[in-house]
Amino acid sequence: MHPSFQVSVITVVYQAEALIERTLHSISTQTNRDRIQIVLVDGASKDKTVEIARKWLCETDIIISEPDKGIYDAMNKGLRAAQGEYVIFINAGDELYEPTTLNRMLGTTDGADLYYGETAIVDEAGKFKGSRRLTPPKNLTRSSMQYGMCVSHQSILAKRMLCPEYDLTYKISADIDWTIRLLGHCQTTCYVDAFVSKFLEGGVSSARRKQGLKERWNILSHHFGAVNNILNHGWILIRFIIHRFTKNQQL
Repeated sequence: MHPSFQVSVITVVYQAEALIERTLHSISTQTNRDRIQIVLVDGASKDKTVEIARKWLCETDIIISEPDKGIYDAMNKGLRAAQGEYVIFINAGDELYEPTTLNRMLGTTDGADLYYGETAIVDEAGKFKGSRRLTPPKNLTRSSMQYGMCVSHQSILAKRMLCPEYDLTYKISADIDWTIRLLGHCQTTCYVDAFVSKFLEGGVSSARRKQGLKERWNILSHHFGAVNNILNHGWILIRFIIHRFTKNQQL
């Protein structure tokens, strides 16, 4: 059956009444809104998140509000419910960069398996803080991921039928594993030379950072081999030192 929508935007949210409106505004004001489906997956919020969200949703949009097993379980629910030919994840607090973003991506070339672009970092006031330190290559392939998450999932628009589900074994870094597996299914990728999304900057506890790094190590070793992973992390360390030295020289 032909998809009902060109794009399904999946938004995962929990207790985010202060953030959900900015996210849904960025989606609802997209060009050709009638070809866009919003799939909102809420983890049974106790605040006004769902009440606020309903003001932005159309009859053809989907809202799921029930307990889940974490963000990646919720994202899987969104994938299963989506009806668009393409999907993109824009979670609570994040935004599509501008009203023409989705049109611009799909208009870059016809029928690519995956479109991707740059990500802007913003604070809670929406102020631009800069680009991600890791920038996506002009030719994104599965092997591009062996050096880390070079493209954020908020800036990936992919054919829904090619998207795997997130591996719930991973609690923090499942997006890296998901992107690697997705790229393994894609024959054509298209770089969009523009910001695609705004990512809300947020703090991460040291415990979660440590767990995330451990998961990332295991994921990259699984997909690219342990020896190759050790060599790649040597290059990642050198690149980080060069980045910090260059940054300090500019201050």
